[in-house]
Amino acid sequence: MATNETVQTGSVMTLLGDYIALTKPRVMSLLLVSAIAGAFLGAGSTPTLEVIVAVLLGGALASGGAASLNMAYEGELDQRMGRTKNRPVAEGRISVLTAVIFGLVLNVISFVLLALMTNVLAASLAIAGTILYFGLYTVVLKRTTTQNIVLGGAAGSVPPLVGYAAATGSIDLAAWYMFIIVFFWTPPHFWALAIMIKDDYAKADIPMLPVVRGVEHTTIQIMLYTVILSALTIIFGVVSPALSWIYMIGASVLCLAFLWYALKLTKAPDRPAATSLYKYSLLFLALFFVLVMVDSVIA
Repeated sequence: MATNETVQTGSVMTLLGDYIALTKPRVMSLLLVSAIAGAFLGAGSTPTLEVIVAVLLGGALASGGAASLNMAYEGELDQRMGRTKNRPVAEGRISVLTAVIFGLVLNVISFVLLALMTNVLAASLAIAGTILYFGLYTVVLKRTTTQNIVLGGAAGSVPPLVGYAAATGSIDLAAWYMFIIVFFWTPPHFWALAIMIKDDYAKADIPMLPVVRGVEHTTIQIMLYTVILSALTIIFGVVSPALSWIYMIGASVLCLAFLWYALKLTKAPDRPAATSLYKYSLLFLALFFVLVMVDSVIA
């Protein structure tokens, strides 16, 4: 028979799990890798421990805060989609007000921490990422246009700028190239996901491109963005003095594989091909950032 202490411990752990779920930890992990890659590129080597800690903690707080605000706003919408119906706000395990307060508090702490440990520019960029994700994408774009992912992709492109600014106190061409690369990576990644769960988006009345224009049209757009992404990724190795032939070789291989998956999807526009591209897109971005970090140190 369970004791009161066991029950209370279980309740605390369940509540803690719900708050962690509010921060979308899977999404956060990739954003943190991109922010750290920006810091490595800015430093032209391994950043100081203080910068690394600040970027990881400040980035996690800003990302988690933005995700919490997103769930607070979309609680009712999340209930209509199989992928999101079990989220804490959607199931009523955490109230909308609590999620809003939690999200705002995390962003305030993020700003203070980054400002004190690095600089105000990095702190301001982290908050700008939250504003773009919640204000622009969640509130304005998501339910109004098929270009929601394209325009809203600016939010997910901000973390490399945060890391770069944290290491250097400024933003230059190399940092903006990282921003643009993530920006053009976002549509192929999310449109592949949208093809996978097209029926979910249709049921929730969200105007994702595959729902409104069809899967075949979406695959053509994915191919177009993948070509642009690949070109930018290769050019990045030319314009950035912190990168060398190691990056160029690795980036070329990554881009060729991305193009192959996109071509495969164009020829067979079905869920399995979309799933393969979606999974590879995650690997592509993670390895891209690893290449940036490794080559920044070696070069």
